[in-house]
Formats: sequence, C-alpha cells, structure tokens
Amino acid sequence: MFRFGGKSHGGVIRQILALVFAFCFAAQLMAAQEKKARFRVLAIAEHGGIHQPFVDAAKAWLDKLSSEDNFAVDYIEDTQKIDDAFLARYNLFIQLNYPPYNWTDRSQAAFIRYIEQGKGGWIGFHHATLLGEFDGFQMWPWFHQFMGGIRFRDYIATFVTGTVTIEDKNHPVMKGIASPFVIENEEWYTYDTTPRPNVHVLASVDEKTYTPSTDKKMGDHPVIWTNGHMKARNVYIFMGHRPEHFNNPAFTQIFSNAIFWAAGQQERRQR
Repeated sequence: MFRFGGKSHGGVIRQILALVFAFCFAAQLMAAQEKKARFRVLAIAEHGGIHQPFVDAAKAWLDKLSSEDNFAVDYIEDTQKIDDAFLARYNLFIQLNYPPYNWTDRSQAAFIRYIEQGKGGWIGFHHATLLGEFDGFQMWPWFHQFMGGIRFRDYIATFVTGTVTIEDKNHPVMKGIASPFVIENEEWYTYDTTPRPNVHVLASVDEKTYTPSTDKKMGDHPVIWTNGHMKARNVYIFMGHRPEHFNNPAFTQIFSNAIFWAAGQQERRQR
C-alpha cells in the first residue's frame, strides 16, 4: 500500500474529506446565523370580508419587505393564541384592519401589558379605530383611551380622494415623505371628537380637498398619530381600505418607516 509521511493514501483522503466537511458545516452555520431574523412581527387580520383585498396586498408587500430586510412575519386571524408567552416572541404587533372587539379576555390582558410595559411596538390600520358597540360587542374602554378617546361616528361610504398634510416632519414615521400627499378613494372615518388632545398627531387630512365633495366632515381630522402615554412605540394609520394604496409610494414609505421605528430598528438596513 502506498504511504505518505507514515500515513496511508486512504488515511490522507479521509483527513482531507473531514476537513472539507468541517469547512462546509462552518460555512453553512455562518450563513444561517447571517440569515437569522433581525426581529419578528405578528400581524393579525380578519379572514374574509370587505378588507380582504387590502389584507392580501399587505401580506404580499410585507413578505417582500421582510425578505429584503431580513425580518420575520407571522399571521393570525383571531386572538385565540394571544397571551403573554405568545406575544413575547414578537418585537412588533400589527393590526391589519382587525377591530378592537371580539378579543378574548386573556388576549386583551396580554395586549395591554405588551403596550403599557413597552414589550414591543404596535401599528394599527383603518379598522383598528372602529370603536363603539359593534356586532353585539361593547366598546373596549382601554382601547378607546389608547386611540385618544374617540368613538366611531360615520364614514364616507362612497369613497373620496383627499390630501394629507404632515404635521410632524421630524418624526421617524414621516421620514422621506413629501407634504402634502394624496390618498385616493378612501372611506374616511369621522369620530365623535378629535383625538388631538390625547395623542401626538403626525398627519391630518384636509377635508376641503375631498373629491368629490361631501358633507361628512369632522373639522380637525387627524389620520396618523401616536400615543406617547404608552411605553410601546405605537402608531395608528387610518388609511387602509383599498389594496391600491400599495401602489402609492407615500403610503408604503410610511408603512415601512413605521415598521422599523415601532420595532426599535430605527430604519431599514442599508443594502
């Protein structure tokens, strides 16, 4: 048998193969570590109904963004799984038009702790301010205060286009957004009062710009705001009925900014 340096040819080959295997394993381990999610997001949305097209578009957009920026997104359609241990897995909770009613008692209590104690961030869209008595459920008092003490009054069922003015251009959620910007064909809600005294308003819609014009107005009309009384970074974004909003660069930039700010990441990773 041929021997090299006191070792058989077969032994040398086995050593080389072992080294190659070790190198490949180390490379795979490093690649897996590099791909580990920067943070985790939980998104809740009702299944079906009039908001399903927006939810579907949001999921597609979120999946693309999360792939590009290396974060993870999980989706649920009701609050059955929500408790302290479940929420502890996530840096950010997104309400994709899921309303503030029909939550279990356990999920309500866990969510309140999550927000009040700053265990994670929160973004709510559109239906998250459907506050009042709906579908046989009483209004959730804590969520009523979380959203600035407002109650749903009416909405523009015929849809109108409106111009949104940024009020705090220095807030991270508003970074890179030109003011004003246009939101097309939205069913703008009206409330019994403005949330302004209880929240920090980031943007408001100018009701004089409604096209076509409508009598359903509330005067001072904030549409994006954050509640600084909570430890959690939080932002409510009213716009969120139509999937076409994901073709609007202002809307998608606001959504993107909100994700990284509320999750404590400040901004997207430079690639």
